[in-house]
Amino acid sequence: MEPLLEGPVLQGERVRLEPLAHHHAADLAEAAEEGRDRYGFTWVPRAHEVGGYIDQHLERSAQGTLAPYAQIDLGTGRAVGATAFWDPRSLPGRGLYAVEVGFTWLAASAQGTGLNAEAKLLLFRHAFTVFGVERVDLKTDARNARSRAAIEAAGARFEGVLRNWSRSWAPGEDGLLRDSAIFSITRTEWPEVEAALEKRVARLGEEDA
Repeated sequence: MEPLLEGPVLQGERVRLEPLAHHHAADLAEAAEEGRDRYGFTWVPRAHEVGGYIDQHLERSAQGTLAPYAQIDLGTGRAVGATAFWDPRSLPGRGLYAVEVGFTWLAASAQGTGLNAEAKLLLFRHAFTVFGVERVDLKTDARNARSRAAIEAAGARFEGVLRNWSRSWAPGEDGLLRDSAIFSITRTEWPEVEAALEKRVARLGEEDA
């Protein structure tokens, strides 16, 4: 039997990752309508779609293939985006060896504040220390320069481009496929990545003070 993904609350200094639930809907509906021009390659629900979006995530969560989170800005106590563990991969006798971090988006006002960096630190640390994985994957549209830069800044290594890999979310590309840039962090790389991310999060915290 495949291991089921479970996502407990993950607490940081500026962000708390809470298992996604319908009580986050109002905040997420407001967050999703900020700066829509920043989501050119990422699907983010419109305000009226948030309820269905949460339902879909919870269905996949019940199947054990997705552990969705709301990202809570501790400065305001409000949900400002979402993220998730998903695509768990396991081997007989070994159990879970890889997981992806994805379905990530933040309100425009929360971007560039350090929330994303700390959220990634919390997710990666949980994946390696609790799930015990050998690698964490991250993917994005190969054309999404902003997302690729953020993933690399979090310490993930670029592995290549998977051509025609998944559905495109770019405007005007309904029914088309996108090329996906794939990144990863392996267990041997994690101690160095963790130390660098901790320093980055601390530096961003000082800049905000």
